[in-house]
Amino acid sequence: MGGVNWAPVEPDDLPDGLVVADGRGRVVVFNRAAERITGRSAHCAIGVELERALPLEDLDGRRWWRLTDPYGGLAVRTGQPERNLLLDGREVLVCARYVRERPGGPVRQVVVTLRGTEARRRTERSHAELIATVAHELRSPLTSVKGFTATLLAKWERFNDGQKRVMLETVDADADRVVRLIAELLDISRIDAGRLEIRKQRIDLAAAVHRHVAGKVAAGTPADRFDIKVAGPPAEQWGDPDKIDQVLANLLENAVRHGEGTVTIEVGPAEELVEVPGIPPRVVEGTAVTVSDQGAGIPEEAMPRVFTRFWRGSRRGGTGLGLYIVKGIVEAHGGVIRISRAEGGGARFRFVLPAGVPDFML
Repeated sequence: MGGVNWAPVEPDDLPDGLVVADGRGRVVVFNRAAERITGRSAHCAIGVELERALPLEDLDGRRWWRLTDPYGGLAVRTGQPERNLLLDGREVLVCARYVRERPGGPVRQVVVTLRGTEARRRTERSHAELIATVAHELRSPLTSVKGFTATLLAKWERFNDGQKRVMLETVDADADRVVRLIAELLDISRIDAGRLEIRKQRIDLAAAVHRHVAGKVAAGTPADRFDIKVAGPPAEQWGDPDKIDQVLANLLENAVRHGEGTVTIEVGPAEELVEVPGIPPRVVEGTAVTVSDQGAGIPEEAMPRVFTRFWRGSRRGGTGLGLYIVKGIVEAHGGVIRISRAEGGGARFRFVLPAGVPDFML
């Protein structure tokens, strides 16, 4: 059997900053990522003492190389774990490894990796925003529940049966809202961790659409606001019925609440080309569901943000997490969801789920 010839990785091909100093403490490697992160050129860093090329300080302003002393410190030390340090007043993530000629021997090289803190800060901000948003949304129903239950407990005899029923119905509705918010939070944590559980079984997307529309009509939405179009013979479709119901409910609610005119729901076979940066294009063959309205639509410049967290469009209200969860559910099924402008000018959401028997059934 023939072997595979692997070309050595060049330092400039690495995504993280790489700085290497020799046994005399002089910089011998300073890659492009290090140039980008530090704002220093390799030309000015090569041959310079490590402490001068990378004047790092800890968060208390102490010079880090003097504190760690890689060349003169403990001979058993093999490096420094990743930590936040300051470089010219900016935070960077730094990790160092000491390469010795032999265990306990002199340091032959100091290898330093650098990473910017922007990605970590974005993640931390996103988590903080999520907590603040959910806490804000929980406060209102919980305040209502607490107020009504406290009132009923303290003054039960003062209210007639009709007043008690109204209060308890309000408590029940607010409790349902709290349950939905907690479910959204759990879904987001699972989507972010790549652990959203999908329990696939045979589903009928056309029947699911009819069921959801019937529910909207029963709840008071005029029947003439909906136009259902089913094309072609149904493909053998598998999916998690509860999760697909969540997708359909969200898209229909958005169309009814934020759109205008007729809400058109189309169901039929489809092929969709999926192009993701860094991954070869693939074609998803299956069943497509399209939900479109005749409202003002979504501005072109806002469309890339529609499936991100906290996007609420021009109208406030809600957590802004629904479409983020919808995208996560569709992609967990191996499908794709897109947004565009409808022929009538409104918003057009289209998702395609792959058809066929899932792998675990084969």
